[in-house]
Amino acid sequence: MSSRLRRDHDSTAFTPDALSVGIRHLEVGGEWVASFAVVGFPREVHPGWLAPLLTYPGRLDVSVHVEPIDPATSATRLKKQLAKLEAGRRHTAAHGRLFDPQVEAATEDAYDLSSRVARGEGKLFRTGLYLTIHAASEEALADEVAAVRALCASLLLDAKPTTYRSLQGWVTTLPMGLDLIGMRRTFDTSALAAAFPFTSPDLPAPDPTSVAAPTGVLYGYNIGSQGLVHWDRFGEGMHNHNSVILGRSGAGKSYLAKLELLRNLYRGIEIAVIDPEDEYARLSAAVGGTYIHLGANGVRLNPFDLPIQTRADGRRSAPKDALIRRSLFLHTVIAVLIGTELHAAERAALDQAIAATYRSVGITDDARTWTRPSPTLRTLRDQLATAGKAGDRAAGDLAARLHPFVEGAFSSLFDGPSSIRPEGHLVVFSLRDLPDELKGIGTLLTLDSVWRRVSNPAIRRPRLVVVDEAWLLMKEKAGAEFLFRMAKASRKHWAGLTVATQDTADVLGSNLGKAVVANAATQVLLRQASQAIDEITRTFDLSAGERAFLLSADRGQGLLSAGTQRVAFQSIASPTEHQLVTSDPEFLASLPDVDASPEWEDLP
Repeated sequence: MSSRLRRDHDSTAFTPDALSVGIRHLEVGGEWVASFAVVGFPREVHPGWLAPLLTYPGRLDVSVHVEPIDPATSATRLKKQLAKLEAGRRHTAAHGRLFDPQVEAATEDAYDLSSRVARGEGKLFRTGLYLTIHAASEEALADEVAAVRALCASLLLDAKPTTYRSLQGWVTTLPMGLDLIGMRRTFDTSALAAAFPFTSPDLPAPDPTSVAAPTGVLYGYNIGSQGLVHWDRFGEGMHNHNSVILGRSGAGKSYLAKLELLRNLYRGIEIAVIDPEDEYARLSAAVGGTYIHLGANGVRLNPFDLPIQTRADGRRSAPKDALIRRSLFLHTVIAVLIGTELHAAERAALDQAIAATYRSVGITDDARTWTRPSPTLRTLRDQLATAGKAGDRAAGDLAARLHPFVEGAFSSLFDGPSSIRPEGHLVVFSLRDLPDELKGIGTLLTLDSVWRRVSNPAIRRPRLVVVDEAWLLMKEKAGAEFLFRMAKASRKHWAGLTVATQDTADVLGSNLGKAVVANAATQVLLRQASQAIDEITRTFDLSAGERAFLLSADRGQGLLSAGTQRVAFQSIASPTEHQLVTSDPEFLASLPDVDASPEWEDLP
C-alpha cells in the first residue's frame, strides 16, 4: 500500500521531488527513511545518556518533544499511580505471593518523585523520543534499522517502528515542533535535564554530580564523534572565566570570538570589546550595541572623570579613595602623553597641579563635591603654565609639552568633557583610526573605561571583555599591563577575559603574555604556523597527533582545552550569524547594503 505525491513548480526548494509512503518506511526523493518511537526507557539515566544516539555514524534524526504538566495534574496522576501500586502490593501480600522486584522499584520511585514534586524540587513533563534513520537503498535501510535497534537495546531503550504511520513518524522528527505520533512517557526534571543533547564525551560537566542541564554556548561539533561541543566558561568549579584563542592569520580567530560573543549575549552576559581593527561594527549595529569610534570627530574620553556609579536604587556612589586613585592614574596618563617617564621634580609639579585643577572646579576631598563637572586637560595645562610663570621650571616644561594635546593637532580626544557613555549590553571600542601618536593614550583611556565598568560593585552580573588582535594591544605597555591585571583579577568581579591573537610567538615570548595564557582556564588552539608550532607544543604539552592536527586544520577547526581534557571541534554558525561575524571581503562585497568604508566622506 503506497501513495505518491509530487510537488508543483511553485513549491519551496526543500520539498522533495517525490514521496512514496509504505507500511514501515518512506521513499523521500532518492532516500529511504524509517521512523521509530521509543516506548521503553531505563530506570535511571545519567547526563548525556542520549549521546550514543547523537554520535551514531549513519544519518539518524533524533527528536525530543517536551510538554510540561501543571502541578495540580501532576499531583493527581501521582496519587492514582501510587494507589494502583499499593493496591497491587497488598493484593500480592494477601495471597502470600512473592513480591515483584519491578513493582517494588516502581513504588519506591513513585514515592520519591511524589515527595520531590510536593516540595517543589521538580516538575513532571510528557516527553516523546522519536528516531528517523536514512539510507540510500531499501537493503541499506534494513541494515541501518537493525543497527539502530541494537544500539537502542544496548541503552535499555525499546524502539518500536511507526507501522502504518511512517509518514507521521517522519514529520514528527522534522524541525517543525509537531508530534503526530503522541507516544509519550512522563519524565521528571532530573531525567529530562539529563537528556540535554549538548554534551561532549571529551569535556566533563562543570559539576559532574549535578544532573541539571548544562549552560553555556555551542562552540561547534566534535570532529571525532560528530557530537556537539558545548562549554560554559562561567560554570561552577571553573578556576576562572578567562579564555585565549591562538591561531595563525586566517584560521578563524575573530570569527570564533565574535560567534562566542553573540551567543553569550543570548544568555544576558554584558560584553565589552576592544577592537583594534574595526571588525565589530556590523555585529554591534545588529544587536543594538554601543559603538565608540575613537578618533572620530567629537568622540572624547575625559581622563579626569571620577568613577561615579549609579546604583540600582538610583543613588550615586564612588569608592572612598576615588579622588586619590584618579590623581595617580593621571600621572600615568601624562607619562603616556609625553612619551617618557617623569622625574622627581616633574612628578611633584604635576601632583600639585592636579590637586589645583580639581579645586578650581570645586572638587575637593569631600565626597559630596565629586558629582560636580570634572575639569579637562586644558585646565591642567593652565595650572601648570601658571606655576611655570611663578618660577617652577618643571611645571612650565610640562605645560609646553602638553600644548599639542590641548590646542594642537592632537586635541580632538581631549578638547572637552566626555562625549560618550560606554554603557549597555555590548560596548565596542574601535581603535583603528586613532593616529599613531594617540594610540597609547587612546588604549589607556579605553582600558580604564572598561576596567571601571568591570570593577563596579553595583553591577552584579557576568561580564566578558573581548580583546581581538591582542598583539596590537600588547605592543603598548599600558595595554599589556591591563591584560595582565584583567587575567589576574577578573574572576573576583565575575568577569572573564577573551584574548584572541595571531602573533603567538610574541605573546608566549613575554612574561606578561605567558601570564595571560596561564590564567586562562579555557584555551582554544586553531591552525598554527610551522614556525610557531614548537613553542605551542612545549607550552601546551601537545601530543604528536594534536601537533599534526593543528598544522593541517581547516579554517574554524581547532582544539578546545579545559584543564586536562581536550576536544577537536569545528565551529559552526547559522547563515544569520555568519553574515554578522564574517570578515571575508568577498562575502561582504556581495551584501547589498554594506558600506565597506564608513569613515570615508563623499567629496563634491
